[in-house]
Amino acid sequence: IIKDVGIIKSEQDELNIRPKHDIDTPYEKATFGMGCFWGADSLFGATSGVLRTRVGYAGGAKENPKYKELFPSRGDHTEVIEIDFDPTKISYEELLGLFWNNHEYGLSTKIKRQYASIVMYHSEKQKEIAEASRSDERIKREPEEILTEIIPVSTFYPAEDYHQKYRLQGHQDLSKSLGMDSKLLQTSHVAAKLNGYLVGVGGLSQYLREADSLGLTPSQKEYVRYHAEKNEGGGLFC
Repeated sequence: IIKDVGIIKSEQDELNIRPKHDIDTPYEKATFGMGCFWGADSLFGATSGVLRTRVGYAGGAKENPKYKELFPSRGDHTEVIEIDFDPTKISYEELLGLFWNNHEYGLSTKIKRQYASIVMYHSEKQKEIAEASRSDERIKREPEEILTEIIPVSTFYPAEDYHQKYRLQGHQDLSKSLGMDSKLLQTSHVAAKLNGYLVGVGGLSQYLREADSLGLTPSQKEYVRYHAEKNEGGGLFC
């Protein structure tokens, strides 16, 4: 437990350590709708090669939609995750593998638009890869019918702050010690990583390999280590 955020500040000053919010690496984008976006945010955030994540709404006609407007008869947007990834570390095909293997909601059952299974491509190359990937999944899952849509990316509207890095924000003292604000909830590298590690995504071993590169103090590292170990194997949830 982080009992005193002031201790973190002292460690940061004494050790000259600051959270690694910014990462200057060339990147590509991927956008997926795969049910509730809280779980997807943790899944991809802790994935090696993913730089940043943010959740929001896309695919509908209304400008600047709000969460309450997604419910039946109120809107046609879908909950999606927008991912910035380093293509030299993880491929679009590998991201699609995570997409297919970590949700069933809407893959073969018609559900409301809010939780639809959708791949939104950012280029013709992504479209080709996604369509080939869907064809492979259809063969694997026969006789199930795959209803996942593959459509061009549309305007992405960031979700309200309370949806961004939802699991990290549940650890209020840690979040405060990282200096999280509205902008960083959508752009911070370390926030994306911890949002997954805190619920056990990625696993303890991966966290320990990466911890020293995230700009965490000893107290922050130990806090995250405890939760990563405790929650490993718990699965994704909303």
